[in-house]
Amino acid sequence: MSAYPVERIRNFSIIAHVDHGKSTLADRLLEITGTISKTDHNKQVLDKLQVERERGITVKAQSASLFYNHEGINYLLNLIDTPGHVDFSYEVSRSLSACQGVILVVDANEGIQAQTVANFYLAFEAQLSIIPVINKIDLKNADPERVEKQIEKLFDIPTDECIRISAKQGTNVEKVLQKVIEKVPPPQCNTADPLKALVFDSTFDHYRGVIANIALFGGEIAKGQKIVSAHTKKRYEVHEVGILTPNEQPTHKLYAGQVGYLIAGMKEVTEAQIGDTLFLYKQPVEPLPGFKSAKPMVFAGMYPIDQGEYNNLKSALERLTLNDSSVTVHRDSSLALGAGWRLGFLGLLHMEVFNQRLEQEYNMSVILTAPTVPYKAVLSSAKLIKAYGKDQITIINPAQFPDKLSVSEYLEPTVLGTIVTPHEYIGKIITLCQDRRAVQKDMLYIDENRVMLKYLFPLNEIVVDFYDALKSLSSGYASFDYEDAGYQSADLIKMDILLNGNPVEELATIIHSDKAHAAGKLLCEHLKETVPRQLFDIAIQAAIGKKIIARETLKAYRKNVVAKCYGGDITRRMKLLRRQAEGKRLMRKIGNVEVPRDAFIRVLKRETDK
Repeated sequence: MSAYPVERIRNFSIIAHVDHGKSTLADRLLEITGTISKTDHNKQVLDKLQVERERGITVKAQSASLFYNHEGINYLLNLIDTPGHVDFSYEVSRSLSACQGVILVVDANEGIQAQTVANFYLAFEAQLSIIPVINKIDLKNADPERVEKQIEKLFDIPTDECIRISAKQGTNVEKVLQKVIEKVPPPQCNTADPLKALVFDSTFDHYRGVIANIALFGGEIAKGQKIVSAHTKKRYEVHEVGILTPNEQPTHKLYAGQVGYLIAGMKEVTEAQIGDTLFLYKQPVEPLPGFKSAKPMVFAGMYPIDQGEYNNLKSALERLTLNDSSVTVHRDSSLALGAGWRLGFLGLLHMEVFNQRLEQEYNMSVILTAPTVPYKAVLSSAKLIKAYGKDQITIINPAQFPDKLSVSEYLEPTVLGTIVTPHEYIGKIITLCQDRRAVQKDMLYIDENRVMLKYLFPLNEIVVDFYDALKSLSSGYASFDYEDAGYQSADLIKMDILLNGNPVEELATIIHSDKAHAAGKLLCEHLKETVPRQLFDIAIQAAIGKKIIARETLKAYRKNVVAKCYGGDITRRMKLLRRQAEGKRLMRKIGNVEVPRDAFIRVLKRETDK
């Protein structure tokens, strides 16, 4: 590794909208540089997770070191393949911190999409060199000229800087490597400086402990050295360093500007913090800025199906959150579902993928409750302000929702959404956005066929099924991306579900007053199908405070008490029916209707699927 001084190193990422060919381009780059052998089986080589191969998307950023000879000089290229879906934009922003340039891939058929715009601005704000690449030029409907004009109009990049390639067939891919060497600057660091290593990713190995992915911003690191974590202040001895090719390849040393991995006997998952700085023992340095912590957009309760599995699930969660640091975890408990956690995710796909990885990698089956978003309440009650120690609280669980009398206003999270669509679907999409309480901010024609719309959405309105509705309205052509836009005042209420007048805490939801009636009716209908019938009528009600807004009645099992009465006096029949009615009334007073645990699971899953 000493043969590659800083000026011969290039660190770059591949960024794009989902399914524009990032992983295919990464496969070709690995083949051209001889990192992997050329075979027909080289598909998604850097997508190592089972969930990535099943879904055909990149979930986790993966790095690989490539060795390439350009004009007689050997270069070390560190490539990071990043996810394209909006839910994994935190992975992209982390990866960019270890790079000096990016390859921005755009599909020659589909053109610029919403996530293309978002990823461009992530790279632009980080002041990285941007190399535009137009992929899939071999497709029958490819129109690279149109895409070049879009790139020039939106990003102000001249059309002659775009490289037209087919990653699948390998056409012009070598030009991309040459452009990386010419345009991406080498890292600004020096081997003579003290060691300064940034931990930008980490994984857990059952036998070797934590494996940290590091980018060296100064100095060098070798096996046997004593290092210290700036975050935990703990001291470690380096057991192994190396590069990823894309499998782990141990080396003697790593030098400034290089990207690799490090194993130093970190046994606890909390010891390898993403964004931490490592330095040599007794040679402290100023810690690197690290990363902005990810802001969870969606919260859901997670409970073990069997409470005996609680400790195993806790251990699995700790290890998986080390690998996916954008998930937040808080302890929680429920009367019906027992002890569990409330987890924060960056979006609904992120939640689904996390749950799938938990099942596939750790063999854990869990109950996930319906997703909710974090609300805020501005307190006006002096007693509550004193209790909380602040005048504004965040509500992630409906059970914590404060009474309206003690609050001056409720706030809901908003996002600035970007929709890119063919112009013929504009009318339907505008109607959909208005139904979701969105406010239009901008509308721009990218070219004669495509339009970019910007809307301010309440997060709660898009988190569950907005993306699906958008795709079906636009025949799959529209794309959607969003970014956090802070909080705004909203008319929020807490909706309770009552069974025979008793509130069911687990099914309480926070909702906008305009949507309460429809949501309450739907939930009551779900419960009517799910709750087992009793020997008396059960009233299933949705209520706001003391006002009932929806009701369903689950009819009782009926026993025919007059079956043995053949003829005779009518008063005998009436007496039997009256006695039955009195008995049921008494039962309703005494009987406490509880939703069985498996019924809860079915209702909560219905809510999630909705």
